[in-house]
Amino acid sequence: MNAPDDLLLDVCGLEPPEPLERVLDALGRLQPAQQLRVLIPRQPFPLYRILDQNGYLHETVARDDGLFEILIRAA
Repeated sequence: MNAPDDLLLDVCGLEPPEPLERVLDALGRLQPAQQLRVLIPRQPFPLYRILDQNGYLHETVARDDGLFEILIRAA
């Protein structure tokens, strides 16, 4: 469920590495209580490694429309 202060980032239709760059940029703008929701057409395995190495928690859900929704928050 989306919290009112969640940031939503739709990176569908962008060519690599732009989705990764946009997610990392958005993470830099997150406030302590905010979460980032990312919509992407494929699983971004390199992003998962970056998030793990930098102390972010993440959950990925495969949606019925073929997109992946990733919820990212500070640990």
